[in-house]
Amino acid sequence: MNPFEFALAVIIVLTVGRIIRYRMGDRSAFMNRRSQNLIERQDDAETERLRDEVKQLKERLHVLERIAVDKENSLSREIDDLRNR
Repeated sequence: MNPFEFALAVIIVLTVGRIIRYRMGDRSAFMNRRSQNLIERQDDAETERLRDEVKQLKERLHVLERIAVDKENSLSREIDDLRNR
């Protein structure tokens, strides 16, 4: 076998290999798309749950901030009242 025939054989083998991988890749890509859609739906549900949780935590934080501010104001008022006596 001369070098040109060998090079041609290598090119043919590589080309056939790429074609096979491409075709197999299409099937795996289809399966990946289906599983990706399932994952996205699960992510959407998880995202919605997390948004609700963040909303609840923000409401709690708002209440705690209001309590802390009210306490500071009432404490300041009490200190001022004690000073004024």
